Amino acid sequence: MRCHQFTHSTSRRSLLQNSACGFAGLSLAAMTGQQLMAGDAQPSVGTANAAAEQMTALLPHLTQRAKRIIFLFMWGGPSHVDLFDYKPRLNEFAGRPVTADAFGGKQPPGGNILGSPFQFKQHGDSGVWISELLPQLAKQADRLCVIRSMHTEGSAHGEALLRLHTGQASLVRPSVGAWISYGLGCESQNLPAFITISPPRGHGGVQNYGSAFLPAMHQGTAIGSAEIPIANAKMSNIVNPRLNRTTQREQLDLIQALNRRHLQQAEVDRGVDGLISSYELAFRMQSTIPQIMSIDDETSETQQLYGIGSEPTNNFGRQCLLARKFAEQGVRYIQVSTDYTWDHHTKVNDGLVKECARVDQPIAGLLTDLDRRGLLEDTLVVWGSEFGRTPTVENGDGRNHHPAAFTMWLAGGGVRGGLTYGSTDEFGFHPAENPVHMHDLHATLLYALGLDHKRLTYRHAGRDFRLTDVHGNVVTELFA
Repeated sequence: MRCHQFTHSTSRRSLLQNSACGFAGLSLAAMTGQQLMAGDAQPSVGTANAAAEQMTALLPHLTQRAKRIIFLFMWGGPSHVDLFDYKPRLNEFAGRPVTADAFGGKQPPGGNILGSPFQFKQHGDSGVWISELLPQLAKQADRLCVIRSMHTEGSAHGEALLRLHTGQASLVRPSVGAWISYGLGCESQNLPAFITISPPRGHGGVQNYGSAFLPAMHQGTAIGSAEIPIANAKMSNIVNPRLNRTTQREQLDLIQALNRRHLQQAEVDRGVDGLISSYELAFRMQSTIPQIMSIDDETSETQQLYGIGSEPTNNFGRQCLLARKFAEQGVRYIQVSTDYTWDHHTKVNDGLVKECARVDQPIAGLLTDLDRRGLLEDTLVVWGSEFGRTPTVENGDGRNHHPAAFTMWLAGGGVRGGLTYGSTDEFGFHPAENPVHMHDLHATLLYALGLDHKRLTYRHAGRDFRLTDVHGNVVTELFA
């Protein structure tokens, strides 16, 4: 439908219903994070250029060590005692039962101790312990800041994923990326602040990248889902095959004119003001996203670095390369997720061999590529999952869920490369030194971005909410 076919009697509602513009913005209204001020929990928005007047409020609270985060999410819970938390006593006590007396009165879950067949070595000048399952990542040891004393609540995946992604499981809360979008906005005028690549559909689904009570513009923009190969993933409504770009621009101009007329009459309408911005961003994304999603502009050497074109690394390599491209373009928070393939209740050894082979080279390639492009120093890369696995056996050759102790690591973004922080007991059941709760991790991630987790709040339902609720301590020792 051509723009000149509309008459002055056409209502704004019918125009929106009948227009064939098909802008990506109709499904991407969550993409104007760069427009909101961080310091005002309920910003007053009354004009189309209100966001420009508020840009000074986007300054971070603290010194920024990182400008963006790439979170590499291993869905299912990798076994920490087989990958990063070397426990030689597992093999010494393999097959034997354990009692609470051996662990300070804390009864360890499960049955007999399950040994690990994988060899560990110390790597780099710093001597970080890493399993033989990750030989390429081991070459990056001096870039890794390994936290071996993580702990959380929630022995079920659904609860643990929500705690990892939103800080809470009892109420619908904004995700980490949504808080970062709200606090800092986006460096890019053509992309959203928060993108999630191949997100999980289960165990909380969209809540894991949702905005909850924050303005909808801060919700993560999803590309594909965990079970879909990223080469086949699409972003909904990014292209309109029926109309050329000029016609779409004409239609958008007409819609925006009506929206602005409404704003003049209403004086304050936060929804319409955000709609104006999201439509404009979505229009610009039509030319930006397809170019970024294509890897044809990357050299064969770069693609080989990530393991693209080879199996079993092709899919995760493509995901990691996309993360680098989005980071390069100013996206603040990028999550890359595996499929639900780390939940090894049986055949844990075979499963770890298979999954590590998929991600080892791509992750090492990502760190190498970020570094050589000068991006690693202000990009914080985070690797981890919702919990670890038990040091005890389940189903004969598997390990059960274990939120009481597990490992995550950071790299870049001002952290101390080569540092191993915290420890667990001699079997890996519980933190023994410098425990780091999930709330502490969230506070620390915000700190790296220059955000004070106690000051980044949003008033909802009569109280001020924050990512860390009433908890959380920044682990400053992780930073150089």
